[in-house]
Amino acid sequence: MLYQLHETHRALNKPFVDLANSAAKFYTKPWPMIGENPFAKNLSAGYNLLHRLGKDYKKPEFNLKTVDIDGVNVVIHEQVELDKPFCRLLNFSRFSNDVETLKKIQDQPVVLIVAPLSGHYATLLRDTAKTMLQDHTVFITDWKNAGLIPLSEGEFHLDDYVNYVQAFIRHLQGVHGNCHVLSVCQPTVPVLAAISLMASRGETTPLSMTMMGGPMDCRIAPTAVNKFASEKSFDWFEKNVIYKVPANFAGAGRRVYPGFLQHTGFVAMNPSNHAQHHVDYYQDLVKGDDASAEAHRKFYDEYNAVLDMDADFYLETIKVVFQDHSLALGTWDVKSVNGEMERVRPQDITNTAVLSVEGELDDITGIGQTQVVHTLCPGIPQAQHQHLEIKGAGHYGIFSGHRWHDVTYPALKSFIQSHNH
Repeated sequence: MLYQLHETHRALNKPFVDLANSAAKFYTKPWPMIGENPFAKNLSAGYNLLHRLGKDYKKPEFNLKTVDIDGVNVVIHEQVELDKPFCRLLNFSRFSNDVETLKKIQDQPVVLIVAPLSGHYATLLRDTAKTMLQDHTVFITDWKNAGLIPLSEGEFHLDDYVNYVQAFIRHLQGVHGNCHVLSVCQPTVPVLAAISLMASRGETTPLSMTMMGGPMDCRIAPTAVNKFASEKSFDWFEKNVIYKVPANFAGAGRRVYPGFLQHTGFVAMNPSNHAQHHVDYYQDLVKGDDASAEAHRKFYDEYNAVLDMDADFYLETIKVVFQDHSLALGTWDVKSVNGEMERVRPQDITNTAVLSVEGELDDITGIGQTQVVHTLCPGIPQAQHQHLEIKGAGHYGIFSGHRWHDVTYPALKSFIQSHNH
């Protein structure tokens, strides 16, 4: 019912949101006695802000067109490598007329970036992917909006996420020999499960796995997010945050955790910060600071674009990761594509190097929750373990922004290169 009410409210607001957009444009025109009046800038800025606060944000595009590789401008072509009901595996192919650059590209490590399925789209890792493309062949998981997936496509569970990751790894191994895996936040848990199960079966595992800001053991330095997920009962989540997709969407009837609820939770974590950002945006428009205003738009175009998560996947993640701590306690059983239950045993991994990355100021995943991967994987030789704590970095700072570029990426690049054999 809440989902339908939300959609009704959005539909009723749309004419006013569109009107605000038109008014914002009207007052920016150099009309006599209006465009030259400073007060017109205030009106335009106010209407512009109202439009952005009320508009519907669509799925962003990666829009990665070129990348600089040692001074050579290399063209990027985004294409779908594999297409599954709930996820696409994207490949960012690189092209150049420079012969030496082409040779260099062919020898670079293959990296699978496993993006979070936690409310935002994979484009949240745009900066991560673009930076990686300087020195790697990059693939990324592009998780689909469950609200747009017909019921005929079946269910999607946390086990399916694990199986998808394994399928993607096997595909890249088949095409490229092997690969490195980078997971950010939520997927660190299912990625470790996927690689653990492959190791237990005697399959070839990735050359390396990098775990960044992931809740691998939420009992360590629990954050407000962890406490909320653990203090509420499983039944509470099922009764209070799970709704059916309304009839006007392709996924009509599917039970989901709606993206708009997740977005509300994101904002509620730091409401004063978001309010100040919007005030700053208004003032930047009035002052004519186009660069700052555009930076605000780019950030919130991404931040405000959210997707629905399938209810089974969401609820199982709450239980396995935040309530039962199944990975850390060694009690997690995953159903394979063949329907067999298999115990997740990270201790069986022996041939995959592991790097953990944490942000000193991360308020979503506490310090130590990711580093624990080294304790969970005693079978990996000590020389292949590495940990990195990014000073002054929050959750997003470890994979985007200047700390990502200046600190995280150089260490990650070196780690992957040293284990690319």
